Amino acid sequence: MSQFGATKRVVFTTWGSFGDLHPHMALALELQERGYISVIATSLLYREKVEAAGIAFHPVRPDLSPPDTETSAEIIRRVSDMRGGPAYLFRELLVPHLRETYADTLAAVTAEGGADLLVSHVVPLSASLVAEITGIKWISSVLFPIAFASAYDPPTPPQFPPLRTLAATHPFIARTLFGLGKWTTKSWVEPIQQLRKELGLPRTGNPIFEGQHSPTRVLALFSKLLAQIQPDFPSNTIITGFPFYDRKDGQPPPPELLRFLDEGEPPILFTLGSSLVWIAKNFYRVSIEAAQKLGKRALLLIGDKRNLPQTKLPDGIAAFDYAPHSLVMPRASCIVHQGGIGTTGQALRAGQPMLIVPSGQDQPDNARRCVRLGVGRTLSPARFTVPRVVSELSELLDNPTYREQAAKVGQQVREENGTKRACDAIEQVLHR
Repeated sequence: MSQFGATKRVVFTTWGSFGDLHPHMALALELQERGYISVIATSLLYREKVEAAGIAFHPVRPDLSPPDTETSAEIIRRVSDMRGGPAYLFRELLVPHLRETYADTLAAVTAEGGADLLVSHVVPLSASLVAEITGIKWISSVLFPIAFASAYDPPTPPQFPPLRTLAATHPFIARTLFGLGKWTTKSWVEPIQQLRKELGLPRTGNPIFEGQHSPTRVLALFSKLLAQIQPDFPSNTIITGFPFYDRKDGQPPPPELLRFLDEGEPPILFTLGSSLVWIAKNFYRVSIEAAQKLGKRALLLIGDKRNLPQTKLPDGIAAFDYAPHSLVMPRASCIVHQGGIGTTGQALRAGQPMLIVPSGQDQPDNARRCVRLGVGRTLSPARFTVPRVVSELSELLDNPTYREQAAKVGQQVREENGTKRACDAIEQVLHR
């Protein structure tokens, strides 16, 4: 390990979409500005992106397929399924590669003379094992409130969202439901317990629930406006605010995008983040028709040209594969998005009203919390039809309450400075 006073090395482990990667890139870059060495340990797919940002990279399996392949599209479809998504993620994507993930994470931590700190996302699943085996200082991070499974602020379960209403009646009922969830998922994570036994480590809590959290420090990398610390959160939790990063590469935005933003009224922005764009179905067709019926300009972030309609785009409608959310969201009149935590954080920071169309995983819970804040409305993908979208957007655009509340929330999110606060907490642990 590095000697005190020498340059310290911090390894960040994560896995998933840009929404999982970008917050840790923001922290890694901030720590490098402070004189530390940062390493991102994640899927090989992101090597070029991470290294282009000036951050050291270490591959951790399982590998992700390029997003424009049918294999990747099928994975996204199954992970995003409200009912079966969580089971598929753990039982078929993560657990079969557990030993590879452990070996890769261990290699990332022990490379270059050893790291001084491990900062982990809940995925991959091996961080706690590596921390216990090596004795390295370990901080766990949580990107969205649903990960805490609080009985005092029950999340919206993607498998059956109405269950949240029942859980919210009393903490005892919520704890009973969580107990059922732990029993249901016990078989999913039993291979982790078996690996722990082989490594000479004791059994631990369910890694989907309490077992994911570090005993040293837990960083909740979201705004306190989405969730407050509850009595059943780990006692060492800090809610930092969102760490923001959304650069795709070193290239400036295309001149055509800037020209479109400048040449008329603020457009409605339609985006599906970095994953659901690959299984967009009729999202962009409906978006174009709804904007036309409203007589509004629209900006589509389509991810891939396959999402463009066969005919020429109507006047006042523009489409781009990608644009930094920090550039386009503040200049939108309204934001329509999927509710992933990365996109949600950017939309909240932009201070514009939003219509959220959530699929699975954390998205329904994020959507509910934004509705509770008074900054937007939500609509299921099955009800994303032209008449319904026109109706929902009309309410958001015509009712000034949404815009006023969104602007207020945006100001508060910007003032939280989540990247700085999270890195301050990391430095405290490093030098403890």
